[in-house]
Formats: sequence, structure tokens, C-alpha cells
Amino acid sequence: MKYETSGTLRRANLTVFWSAKHHVLVLALAFAGVLSGCAVGPNYTRPALPASGGFSPTTLPDKTAASSAKVGAAQRFSAAQDIQADWWTLFQSRELNALIARALAANPSVEAAQASLRVAQANVRAQQGYYFPTIQAHYSPTRTKVAGNLGGNSPGVQGDGSVISTTSSTPANEGGTAPFNGPVTYTFHTAQLTVGFVPDVFGANRRQVEALEAQAKYQQLQLEATYITLATNVAAAAIQEALLRHQIVIVTEIVEANVHAVGLVQRQLKVGFASRLDVALQENALAQARQLLPPLQKQFELTRDLLRALAGGVQDVELPESFDLATLRLPEELPLSVPSQIVEHRPDIRAAEEQLRAASAQVGIAMAARLPQFSIDGTMGGAASHFSQMFWNSGKFFNLAAGITQPIFDGGTLRFRQTAAEEGLRLAAAQYRATVITGYQNVADTLHALHADADALSAASDVERTAKTSLELIRRQWAKGYVDRIALISSEQVYRQAALNLAQAHATRLGDTAALFQALGGGWWNRGATTKAVGDGSGLQTKP
Repeated sequence: MKYETSGTLRRANLTVFWSAKHHVLVLALAFAGVLSGCAVGPNYTRPALPASGGFSPTTLPDKTAASSAKVGAAQRFSAAQDIQADWWTLFQSRELNALIARALAANPSVEAAQASLRVAQANVRAQQGYYFPTIQAHYSPTRTKVAGNLGGNSPGVQGDGSVISTTSSTPANEGGTAPFNGPVTYTFHTAQLTVGFVPDVFGANRRQVEALEAQAKYQQLQLEATYITLATNVAAAAIQEALLRHQIVIVTEIVEANVHAVGLVQRQLKVGFASRLDVALQENALAQARQLLPPLQKQFELTRDLLRALAGGVQDVELPESFDLATLRLPEELPLSVPSQIVEHRPDIRAAEEQLRAASAQVGIAMAARLPQFSIDGTMGGAASHFSQMFWNSGKFFNLAAGITQPIFDGGTLRFRQTAAEEGLRLAAAQYRATVITGYQNVADTLHALHADADALSAASDVERTAKTSLELIRRQWAKGYVDRIALISSEQVYRQAALNLAQAHATRLGDTAALFQALGGGWWNRGATTKAVGDGSGLQTKP
């Protein structure tokens, strides 16, 4: 777009000047609009993707294995079930619901993603402005003194009959006889309206708008990905806290039991029913149990720090929520999208496609830059020595100019920019396909993990149950003197590890269930036609 602020239009390229009534400008702009009829470059089409009908070479079971553990129910997968936007409510934890709601409202990453979206939307609106002419008003009052030695170069006769001109006087110098011009001082007012328009003949501006719209949609999807990732991270950290809290309870109970056992064996030593070896073995078992606590407590505090940060809070303010494995319910009915739905649902795949769309538009922009560029500019205004006389007939002026510029030689710059844009399109296409393949892999990994988790939980439950039974029997035998303390301590250690492993299997199953909702896209398209994402103001409610 070209702006002019003077009464004379100068061009380094081919320029045509003509004089006419000012309505010719309107007709010229209308004609320029007719010229804007096509856009060079490729029209975006989604590239072909590898055909996929599932997430495994063999048919996966439609439900996981069941076991007798507390969270050992089978999880069923249904392709007919859609993903709700607030999928975390399926864990039936009021504390988790409250913490995720606060995180979505207060986490700075959400605010940053919202701002990025507004920046991208504003850039689209700014670029769309180039579809229209630019209009500028300019007013310039000047006070000028013209030297007589310049030959009388001054405005001359004004509309009211006054004359602004240098004066002729003699002599030119003392004792001389030659005439000379005396200087003149005057005030002059100039006001003008300038209209500039660049008709989008080959669609360069339309391709630029297309590229920026793709970037805006990319930022929309990045915002959705931020919501999903944040909710998943909060859920994962809450599950981790619940696991650590449960493991700390188990280890604390083991420590207390070993403290009691050390006291007992010390009393037995005094009365001769135990040896010093028995005392040493029991004290070693106590030390080993105590050794487990510091790492668990450290990880617990780090997890609480993480939850405070995810919720957008500072570290010296405690969270009101706390989590326990017993309060987190395992969702038993799970959705399962087909691969074609994954392409439409996952924000990262959709975002990669928008980057591909933007790269396609960049090819058109580069091609249009090698074609003729058109411009139309007009200026009308008035100039006079008195403000009130600027628009008298004597002060009016206008210019109308059209320009055509065709690059002839630029050292290959424009050609190689087009080549770069075409290679960028191939790059974006490859990255899009890679993102799709990675998305399929994420879903497949999570499905295999859920089936394995159910089997692992069943096995861990059996180990814990049998270890507990063995420990009870050995305790009875030890009390009757049938086994030594080494066998008792070994049995206690086996049970202790089995209990910790069972808790880990429980938490892993919960965590992988949350990961499935994320892998399937998080359900953002089901937020509702009237419900906006928390605080974004963007209205991202359209279904994919």
C-alpha cells in the first residue's frame, strides 16, 4: 500500500498521470476491485495420510482384564462413546475437580496462550485492512521568506487578488544602477486528502491473510493443547501425590512395627530367649525400613510444590486439596476414537495442519511477488495564503496516478524465495504426517499400557495377598520357635515390597487412564456451543 502526502506524485517505475474530475478516482478504484479476481499459488488440500483402521496389527480386546484388587474392575472401551471436555470428573474426586478448575483459571501458561491467540487474531484483522483503500488527511501551515536573489520564485497572485512576490528595487548596491529583487515573507496553508490503493490482482494479500488465519487457528489449537496438557499434568501430579502419601503410610507402619520388634527382641535378649545376632538383624531391618522414608518424603514435597505451581500459586501458601488413592475412582467406561477421528480431535495434529496451510499460502505469496504489482493513488486538496481561501477555485488541486511495476532482474532473489517457500511446504507436509503417526502411536501406547496395567495390578494383588498370608504363617511359626528371625525378617521385607508394588500398580492404572483422555484429544470440541474455554474469550466451540 502506498501513501502520498504531497501534491506531486513521483514514481521510480512506470507511472501514468492524468487529470479528470475527482469522481474518476472512484471509478478507477472500482475497476481495480474487478482486477482482483484470482490468487496464484496452490489451494490448500490435506495431504494423503497412511490408511489406518486401528491401533494394533491384531484386534485389541474391548475391555481390560479384571482382578480381585480394590481397583481391579475391567475397563471397557467404546468407539461410540465421545470424550467429555471435563473428563477428569470421571475420577469422582471433588479435590481434583477444584484444583484443575483453579489451575485452568490461574496458570500463567493459559494466560500466555490466550495472549498469543489475541495477537494472531489482531494480525489477521490488520492484514485484512489492505483489502481497502487508505485515506490520509494532511494539513501543513508554513511561514516562508523567499530571497530576492532566487529570481522571484514565489506563489504569485492569490484568489483574492493579492500578490505574493519578490519586489524589484534599485540600486543593486551603493552607487550602483542595476535593479534587484527584494525578498518576500508570507504564510501559506496546504490541506489535502490522499487515497492509496493496491489492487490484489494476483492474490498476494489474500494469500497473506490465508497464512495469518492459519496462524490464528494454530494459536487456537495451541490454547486447547495448553488446557488439555495442564489438566493432565494436574491429574498426574495428584495421582502421584496420592501414591506417595499411601506409600509413606505403608513404610511408616513398617517402621513402627520394626521399632516394636526391636524392643521385643531386646527384652528377649535380657531374659536369654534371643541372641545378639537376633538383635542386630532386627535393628538392621529397622534401619532399612527407615531408609525408605526420606526419598518418599522428598518426592512427596516436590509433588506438592509442582501442584502449587500448576495451580498458579506461590510456594508459601498451602493448597487446600490433598489426595489419597482411596478417594480416586477408576473410570470403567472409556471412549476409543478411530484413527480418522484422532486426526480431527488431537490439537497437535490440527495445529500441524494449520502450519501446513500457512506454508501453502506462503508459496502463493512468493509467486505473486514475481508478477506485476499495481497501485492507484490520488490526492486532492487546496493551497492558499489564507486558511479560509484554501478551497476557493484558485486553491484547489488534485492528482490521480496509476503505477505498474514488474521485476525484471533481482539476482534470483524472488525465484529462490519461491523455491524456499515450496520446500517449506514439503517440510510442513512431512512434519504433519509425522505428527499424525506420532498421534496414532500415543493412542496405541496408552491402550497397550492400560491392558498391561490391568494385568500388572492383578499380578501385584496376588503377590501382595500371598505375601501377607506367608507373613502371617511365618509369624506364627516364629512365635512357636519353628523358624528363626532371619526367616521372619525376610518375609516382612517381601510383604513390604509387595504392598508398595501394589500401590504403584494402582496409581499407574489411574495415570494411564488420564493419559488416554489426553491421547484421544481431551474432548475440547464438546465444551458446548455457549460455553467458552476458561477465560480465553475466543469462542473455540466449533466441532472439528
